[in-house]
Amino acid sequence: MPKSTSLDLIWKSFKITSMKKNLNLIPDVHSIQGKILCTLLFQKEARFSQLNINKVSTDHFNFHLKRLVEVGLVEKNGNTKYSLTAIGREFANRFDTEKAVIEKQAKISVVVCGAKKKNRLNQFLVQQRLKQPYFGFYGFVSGKIKWSETVLDAAAREFKEETCLEAKLSLAGIEHKMDYSKEGNLLEDKFFFIIKATDISGRLKESFEGGRNLWLIRNKIIKFPKLFGDVKAILKILEGQRLVFFEKKYRVSDY
Repeated sequence: MPKSTSLDLIWKSFKITSMKKNLNLIPDVHSIQGKILCTLLFQKEARFSQLNINKVSTDHFNFHLKRLVEVGLVEKNGNTKYSLTAIGREFANRFDTEKAVIEKQAKISVVVCGAKKKNRLNQFLVQQRLKQPYFGFYGFVSGKIKWSETVLDAAAREFKEETCLEAKLSLAGIEHKMDYSKEGNLLEDKFFFIIKATDISGRLKESFEGGRNLWLIRNKIIKFPKLFGDVKAILKILEGQRLVFFEKKYRVSDY
């Protein structure tokens, strides 16, 4: 009997009804399962024999096919044919179909930048990161966009969770940020929707598990030794009036 696969572990953690919300948490699947999913991407339905293109032993192949059915990625139509479920189509569409493995893609996030005037000076809400990676670095409130969230919904949620503040939110720019190690290895690849937060209300949560927040003027922000590489560019966008897109590769020494 083949050993349990990563899909078996997922099945113990998630039920079919919530699985679509957690597709990003599914790890690499077994190569046989990957081949099945990729084959079904190009067919409405297929027989057992049409799916077993590498002529794996019947018992071994049937084990992996049944697992895909059990976790809700594949369904059996009648007695002889199989097809992808709605969840299966979404999941399989993430594959590199030539290699039959999940294709790694850039993450999509928001960065939320609070801005206000105090004593005739522009101040920005800065966040020091107090968790790995980038422990001690200064930047802005940021976080991933969750499944089914709009960009502004994600920005409002992250801003509220990490600062306890509410604000008027507007899109200021879009950034493609790639961080590389000193050796040239890609560490992180992210797209950020840069959101400007104004007309802010509430009482600032100055510290939380994983970071602290503080209002500062631009000249003090740019003097921090541990400053995310894109902060100066984002500050320039916030001080401007037009929507900006930029992408840049950064070398980081303290990841």
